[in-house]
Amino acid sequence: MNRLIGCCGLDCEKCDARIATLTNDHALREKTAALWTQLNGVPITPEMICCTGCRVEGPKTPFCDKLCPVHNCVREKGLDTCADCPQMDGCPILGRIAANSPMVLENLSRLREAK
Repeated sequence: MNRLIGCCGLDCEKCDARIATLTNDHALREKTAALWTQLNGVPITPEMICCTGCRVEGPKTPFCDKLCPVHNCVREKGLDTCADCPQMDGCPILGRIAANSPMVLENLSRLREAK
């Protein structure tokens, strides 16, 4: 199973935070911080953009590790991803992410099928 598919179904391999971390790209960190601040309604600085993926060993952004409502829900339920949750379909938390990134549902369905 692909450990770079995040708890919510986002593909960490394609995530700008992970790419900026691996390539040490400060301009991409700044761009990502500005976008994430706007999308999530919380202040995120470029220094916070340091992540290797939410389900792999290594650094995590404070948002992904502590503030992400999906990551927190998955942890509270003792699950690996939303694909393991019987309430995935119709989940309002996941729905907000899927509204901006519809591919999360496809990724989670593939994870669900692989089990």
